[in-house]
Amino acid sequence: MEHIYRSLQDLEKKGEYVKVGLVGAGQMGSGLVSVAAQMPGFRIVAVADLEIERAIRAYQESGIDENQIVVTEDPVHAEKVIVQKKVVVTKEAKIISHIPSIEAVVEGTGVPTTGAEVALSCILSKKHVIMLNVETDVVVGLILKKLADNAGIVYTVSAGDEPGVIKELYNFARTLGFTVVTAGKGKNNPVNHYANPDDCKAEAEEKDMNPKMLVSFVDGSKTMIEMTEVANATGLIPDIPGMHGPKVDVPDLQKVFVPRKDGGILSHSGVVDYSTGKVAPGVFVVIRTDSHIIKKDLKYYALGEGPYYLLYRPYHLCSIETPLSVARAVLLGEHTVNTERLVAEVVAIAKRDLEPGHVVDGIGGYDVFGKIYVTAEARELQGIPLGLSEGAIVKNRIKKSEPLTQDKVSLNKDTVLFQLWQIQNRFMQDMEITAVCGREEWGDE
Repeated sequence: MEHIYRSLQDLEKKGEYVKVGLVGAGQMGSGLVSVAAQMPGFRIVAVADLEIERAIRAYQESGIDENQIVVTEDPVHAEKVIVQKKVVVTKEAKIISHIPSIEAVVEGTGVPTTGAEVALSCILSKKHVIMLNVETDVVVGLILKKLADNAGIVYTVSAGDEPGVIKELYNFARTLGFTVVTAGKGKNNPVNHYANPDDCKAEAEEKDMNPKMLVSFVDGSKTMIEMTEVANATGLIPDIPGMHGPKVDVPDLQKVFVPRKDGGILSHSGVVDYSTGKVAPGVFVVIRTDSHIIKKDLKYYALGEGPYYLLYRPYHLCSIETPLSVARAVLLGEHTVNTERLVAEVVAIAKRDLEPGHVVDGIGGYDVFGKIYVTAEARELQGIPLGLSEGAIVKNRIKKSEPLTQDKVSLNKDTVLFQLWQIQNRFMQDMEITAVCGREEWGDE
């Protein structure tokens, strides 16, 4: 962090800055624009949003005069505008990846299909990609990281959201040699898997939120997505499909999220989970050690008797922390959190009976919610990833609470997301073949 701080200060002194593009000027995106405006050596130079006025408003609210904001769909013109130290607003997301001086792009739409298109376009243009769009990463993050690595750029999920913050705690614990028993987050409302936009309309209007976004929180899909990201970044897995999700407050986390043999609820250590007690907006990691010396020290430092101990961060600041991931990528060439392996997946589950011919509406809608499974279980089930559910056509009747499976729906194949998913599946098959053959590298090259 010290290196990033000093590097940005040095850029500011020289009248230079890290040039960043943003796709999506919603609640998180607009907040990011304002944070960037107060930072040294850092600037959001272009924002893409389907609602041009929303992007313009994000800039104005950050303190930028209207005469400094230029609307254009031409990347050449956009580059000239940026050279003049003005900022760009555009409706077309792909324009951002074609502006030469932009070094990194933040994808903040939360839409899986859009996220895949933007990420791939940026990778092909050799621009660092910072995903505020975990919905995309849990579907195709493994292959996007592989492509980015091959291109020599950074692809990463953002700091500030729960997965990034949990990964920081996890890295801290594992670096010091502790065993991580549970990594988890707080959920600030009870799960209602069958919530829909009608149910959440009034609350969404009160909070100035997109109803579908609010639904994804209420129905548990967002929690499943976030903890799947943590699982695939760490190798920890859900103890049961959907996780336990008990109502536990902070003082008891290290008593409950431990194996049953020690009075907890888990069948084994090394899991992801969440609590609906008084934990949110915090995240936590439960750790253990067998060293009697370290136990003595931890007791002295007020972490309790052990053998289980709690590491707890009482906040996560979402997009406010995103610039840290951008700077880390541009200045250090490092990622924050990534899908390193596929140990868990989010499967789409029907919220209501779905009849043949019905077109599924996707995350936060009327038709499906997400449920985390161990990858092997999801594959045996032939479950459809939640992020691929939008636009799928039902072939055979699916009852309420049943998973959407490959024999019951036809996926929308005309998306970059689907195509990347297919490539990722082949990549995983090749890795499995390589492992069986005892070879250390993937493929023949």
